[in-house]
Amino acid sequence: MTLPPFHLAFPVDDLAAARSFYGELLGCPEGRSAEKWVDFELYGHQVVAHLGPELVRRRATNPVDGEDVPVPHFGVVLPMAEWRQLADKLESAGATFVIEPTIRFEGQPGEQATMFLLDPAGNALEFKAMADTAKLFAKN
Repeated sequence: MTLPPFHLAFPVDDLAAARSFYGELLGCPEGRSAEKWVDFELYGHQVVAHLGPELVRRRATNPVDGEDVPVPHFGVVLPMAEWRQLADKLESAGATFVIEPTIRFEGQPGEQATMFLLDPAGNALEFKAMADTAKLFAKN
């Protein structure tokens, strides 16, 4: 199943820090920008960092498979090989994870590799890869 690209906008309190995180650490090509926003290409999707320091807030969590998953969060589902490459790159760069690269729901239809990290403004990102991509939305 191929899903169309999505567009996501989120607040940040420092555009230079967002450029460093998304552009340098994650390797997202930068698209258009202005004084108060910049967009990035994240695996074929458009994510836009808007300067809005008053909107940057503390995040909550929900329990999922024994982990405290950040809420809200956004991210992408990658092929397993790309997920492993990204996990290795982030670990090598000394990235701080909210949830370390791990396998969740092992042996179940929703088995997935996942990792969570925060951008400098505290926006939570999840990168996952499914053991079987056909089961991305499987219930059991």
